[in-house]
Amino acid sequence: MRIAAVIPCYNEALAIAQVIEGFRTHLPQAQVHVFDNASSDDTAAVARAHGARVTTVRLRGKGNVVRRMFADVEADIYIMVDGDATYDLARLPEMIDMLVQGNLDMVVGARQDDQQDAQTYRRGHRLGNRMLTGAVVKLFGGEFSDMLSGLRVFSRRYVKSFPALSQGFETETELTVHALELRMPWDELPVRYLARPEGSESKLSTYRDGWRILVTITKLFVSERPLLFFMIVTAVLALASLGLAFPLLLTYLHTGLVPRLPTAVLATGLMLAAMLSASCGAVLRTVTLGRREVKRIAYLAIPGAARLATPASTQ
Repeated sequence: MRIAAVIPCYNEALAIAQVIEGFRTHLPQAQVHVFDNASSDDTAAVARAHGARVTTVRLRGKGNVVRRMFADVEADIYIMVDGDATYDLARLPEMIDMLVQGNLDMVVGARQDDQQDAQTYRRGHRLGNRMLTGAVVKLFGGEFSDMLSGLRVFSRRYVKSFPALSQGFETETELTVHALELRMPWDELPVRYLARPEGSESKLSTYRDGWRILVTITKLFVSERPLLFFMIVTAVLALASLGLAFPLLLTYLHTGLVPRLPTAVLATGLMLAAMLSASCGAVLRTVTLGRREVKRIAYLAIPGAARLATPASTQ
């Protein structure tokens, strides 16, 4: 089987050699592709010197790099890992075996702190990861423990059916929701999370990127669960309308008059908005189901990992 290691990186000259050598050690049959996001250091030169195929992506953002990687690289199994040398690659053969033997479409390397440095996997990052992962699990299902992991193994049919719409670090959220929405088979495997090489710096901004991930989750909720979202809006508007209208109704029953006409108009408008919201949810749900069917058909058009691993004589 063709195995491709696809590594998105930006200014990782101090770490990229260690990542490439990790593949040479633990998965020598993999073809290593480094996608350099227009780095200002020697990332591309170092990667080439260590035998990797280097592609420069001018459009900044990890999501833009992932889109290019999945479009350009042809393989049967894809291994995506960050180029910062923070993931222990020793369990890669096991992750690939899980993918092939279980005929899965995605195996996620769930990060486990190596306890060597308190700054490796900071408490704030762990808390944020748990909160965001929990939000996705509640909204879309699944039992992920580390939705934001940068180490994943994919089948070809996953990669070639993934639309890749995000631009930055929120791409991990999109990768997770794509698997959940198409009900793909997936699994997790714990991997050690290591300290970055001395002198290198993380490109992740805790609050800015955390906010962007939260916004992405909200957008995906609206686009993939429109009926539920708009029914929540409908319920809020309808309750507000009834709350305003009830005192007016009591007054009308006692006096036959509606003394607060602006309040009555507002209550009527809120109820009309609630009805419109419910209609929007119903219409958009039909659109979402149509999009999901198209993605599912594209997904089914490509053989799974187990079939690709089976010799032609035994098929």
